[in-house]
Amino acid sequence: MRTETRYQRQLAFSGIGPAGQERLARARATVIGVGALGTAIANSLARAGFGFIRLVDPDRVEESNLQRQMLFDEDDAAAGVLKAEAAAARLQRVNSGVSIEPIAARADASNIDALVGDVDVTLDGTDNFEARYLVNDACARLGRPWVYGGVLADSGVSMNIVPGGPCLRCLIPEPPPAGSFATPETAGVLNQITAIIGSIEAVEAMKIVLGSPDVRRSLLSISLWDAQFNAIDVQRNPECPTCGRLEHPFILFPT
Repeated sequence: MRTETRYQRQLAFSGIGPAGQERLARARATVIGVGALGTAIANSLARAGFGFIRLVDPDRVEESNLQRQMLFDEDDAAAGVLKAEAAAARLQRVNSGVSIEPIAARADASNIDALVGDVDVTLDGTDNFEARYLVNDACARLGRPWVYGGVLADSGVSMNIVPGGPCLRCLIPEPPPAGSFATPETAGVLNQITAIIGSIEAVEAMKIVLGSPDVRRSLLSISLWDAQFNAIDVQRNPECPTCGRLEHPFILFPT
């Protein structure tokens, strides 16, 4: 399929244009977690023409996923297929010109450098802080940008983390203690908030690889039920263990 036909609406957009579309075709991304956020992110990047997308998730599709994980269907849940492989197969049917690499494994200290070290941007599709701190440490050490995102109930947040900080530990210095906060199992998750935050993460990744001056520098917080949108300034902490003191304990001492 011809680029000028498939991507006509993006080519016409002033923030992308023909040169930007060529850059997107060469762009490489890793999506850690292929659940509610990850499927929204991957779907958006594939349709936008990102050249390479790596999907990392060890889990299998279950019926309870179908309410919010947009790349799976009832057949996938009945068969219990691996999320990374099912999502990759679906996306290849959406855009055969994109290279999709499914990795049915959990991101951990033994493989994180390989997962994020050869891409232009990493995107957060996870649902736990241990994985996010791992990605934060690895990307800081390797000098790679990543996009943090999270959802719960009707609310979501997203923040771009670029080399030099501020990073995730400037925002949240330590992982919250287990059991100290609500979870999707207890508070629920609206599929609409996952679609919104996933789309925001994908757009920010596009801006990062395009070198746009409009890359957002604040934490975006959204409460969807009451339509509240807030941008919160985050300052780099010179004493931050990750981007200040350059310590990377989540790589050296995996949880």
